[in-house]
Amino acid sequence: MSTLENIKSKILSGESLEHQLNRWRFFKNKIVFTNGCFDLLHAGHIDYLSKAAGMGDALIIGLNSDDSVNRLKGKNRPINNQEQRSLILASLGFVSAVVLFEEDTPYNLILKIKPQVLVKGGDYKPQQIAGADVVLANGGEVKIIELLPGYSTTDIEMRILNAGNS
Repeated sequence: MSTLENIKSKILSGESLEHQLNRWRFFKNKIVFTNGCFDLLHAGHIDYLSKAAGMGDALIIGLNSDDSVNRLKGKNRPINNQEQRSLILASLGFVSAVVLFEEDTPYNLILKIKPQVLVKGGDYKPQQIAGADVVLANGGEVKIIELLPGYSTTDIEMRILNAGNS
């Protein structure tokens, strides 16, 4: 299998997701889940995702679909489409799987995955985290990772837009 095929094999849905979840559970792997748009991958994302990966054995990223990003972030987003964003995230060595979801929150995906650890960035409070109730009810943990200051996709987008006006 080529390197690109290996990367693409980490982008899961439906039956392939279920098969991989069963495999991880059989081997008693601690499954960590986080989610987001991850539109323009930057150092803040790498810091956050690598810390999340360190909380378990398998890191699953729930990735907002293009339609979902557009509803959440506005008409100019996403900048990169869901195929590009999935491929970039799956290429990270510490990422075990990337799963697209269409809804505005990953609640239904979390119900399906039932991770042992649910992770979000420091801009969230525990009561705001979709799926926290599911994870806690199954004996899991909800963790918040402090974000690196000065890194934001929205800030990058604004710098790009402002550069065109100078």
